[in-house]
Amino acid sequence: MTSIPVEHFLIFSLIIFTLGTYGILTRRNAIGILISIELILNAVNVNLIAFARTSEKAAVHGQIFALFIIAMAAAAAAVGLAIVLALYRTQKTIQTDKVNLLKW
Repeated sequence: MTSIPVEHFLIFSLIIFTLGTYGILTRRNAIGILISIELILNAVNVNLIAFARTSEKAAVHGQIFALFIIAMAAAAAAVGLAIVLALYRTQKTIQTDKVNLLKW
């Protein structure tokens, strides 16, 4: 059985991270921005698991950190969707460029 080199995981993670960053910078929809943030967090998880796989001493640490990031991402998604729902109820839009709640 052949092993996949860690470079492949890093390139895959770089592609996911780049797509997430591009999504954050170009999206005007709040839900699209939340999805892009989730992509970035998944790229970090791929890196943690890839490096945990190569390390014999700290193999469990990368997996534990990945589980914490997954739990934090789920909580952030719940809070983000609650904010989007509240925003839609008050402003009737989820487009970030049309929302001016903090402006006088």
